[in-house]
Amino acid sequence: MKTCVLLSGGMDSVTVFHDILRRHEVVAAVSFDYGAKHNARELGFARLHARRSGVRHEVVTLDFINQLFNSALLLSGGAIPDGHYAESNMQQTVVPFRNGIMLAIAAGYAESIGAEALVIAAHSGDHAIYPDCREPFMRAMADAMGAGTYANIQLLRPFIDMDKAGIARLGAELGIDYAETWSCYKGGPTHCGVCGTCVERREAFLLAGLPDPTAYEQTPPLPPDPAGKTTPC
Repeated sequence: MKTCVLLSGGMDSVTVFHDILRRHEVVAAVSFDYGAKHNARELGFARLHARRSGVRHEVVTLDFINQLFNSALLLSGGAIPDGHYAESNMQQTVVPFRNGIMLAIAAGYAESIGAEALVIAAHSGDHAIYPDCREPFMRAMADAMGAGTYANIQLLRPFIDMDKAGIARLGAELGIDYAETWSCYKGGPTHCGVCGTCVERREAFLLAGLPDPTAYEQTPPLPPDPAGKTTPC
């Protein structure tokens, strides 16, 4: 199947990109520069993986999101909160309807280049905070994309029931060097180690029993999971 992959340059999207490469024909990878604090760090890795794999890579600029939307994730927003990624304060990092906007654009692009499916790396760890990463939303978007395109573009979400530790294990099987990915929402020169996405990244490698190749500014004890799950020391 000819597919188009949403490739941000983060752990999840890089893993799904390489996973899909071995199972389908990837005709393009699409990234979005929407004014997030970490876009500049992520996009370099997206380009790297696409270029190395010989896949066409397009970066779509969405300046209006940074200008009009309210989110701490954006350059126009406030400070990125620290803590566990499932804490309620992480809602500050939600960019309203981000996935809906990106999927709509990518669906039109996919049909334009003859693709049959679009791939997104949304996973179960996103479900607590991000409503546009949950399966009911993805199912609705899949229905809309199918109904709204002559090509009946499919929406593939292979990680929707997988946690980030599972993604890390899959990436290890695929031989991915996760030092060539970016997670930290603060977008500094080094992963901070304490924001929600850094905590999720650190926790994933611990739970997966894998070495973490990431350089962090600090690695204090991981905050407790509000759901009560424990992380090995």
